[in-house]
Amino acid sequence: MARTPIALTIAGSDSSGGAGIQADLKTFHAMGVYGAAALTALTAQNTQGVRGVELVSPEFVAAQIAAVFDDLRVDAVKTGMLATAPIIRAVVETLDRYPARPLVVDPVMVATSGDVLLAEDAIASIIRELLPRATLITPNLPEAARLLGAGLAHTEAEALDQGRALVALGCRAVLIKGGHGGGDTAVDVLVAADAVMRFERPRVATDNTHGTGCTLSAAIAALLARGLSLQAAVAEAKAFVWDALEAGRDLGVGHGHGPVDHLVRSRKG
Repeated sequence: MARTPIALTIAGSDSSGGAGIQADLKTFHAMGVYGAAALTALTAQNTQGVRGVELVSPEFVAAQIAAVFDDLRVDAVKTGMLATAPIIRAVVETLDRYPARPLVVDPVMVATSGDVLLAEDAIASIIRELLPRATLITPNLPEAARLLGAGLAHTEAEALDQGRALVALGCRAVLIKGGHGGGDTAVDVLVAADAVMRFERPRVATDNTHGTGCTLSAAIAALLARGLSLQAAVAEAKAFVWDALEAGRDLGVGHGHGPVDHLVRSRKG
């Protein structure tokens, strides 16, 4: 019997279902991977904003991760909303107890609605404790700037420089996402110590972008769990998210920034 690839997401819950744990699990399923989850926070959230956040204790976050690893053979891990320095520390210390596997870090700092999801002092913990363990980090342009304490990159060359600066902090690779940029095309840059890859797609004209970052990082983690190379996983994940954005333009979910269409591949199939 063939073994089912398994990916674990460590992130916050989105009660409206478009981002966070819910988006991750939908994406894992779409990528043909069994999904497990450890919750770091509960959010009272919809497409218009975040109304409240209840944090899970660091001890219980660690207990969830350990429960998964003690029973399931996890092939890849992704992190999303980690919220605080103590939660980040608990995640790192628990993951360190188990054999290494691909780790995709989505440094979630601000929701699509603009609500802050990461304590200011937790940024140092991401840099010091999480980045050196990461196979890939997936910051958007504002997140990359905050991680580096730098200004926003306005050109592709500046984004490339920031990617190299983040790799110098210890992670294996960085995908700088250009969705917050301008122009008719969105350019993402994958930067590793020995290579650079450029991914360009026409910018999708839509307000339904809720959970896009979660979906991309989850898709990459799922594809790494299936054994794809990092470059192949990023390319396939980018194609999936672009399809989900295109199909999601017509989703009538909520009155704000609606979600992407995680079911786009099954609808086509």
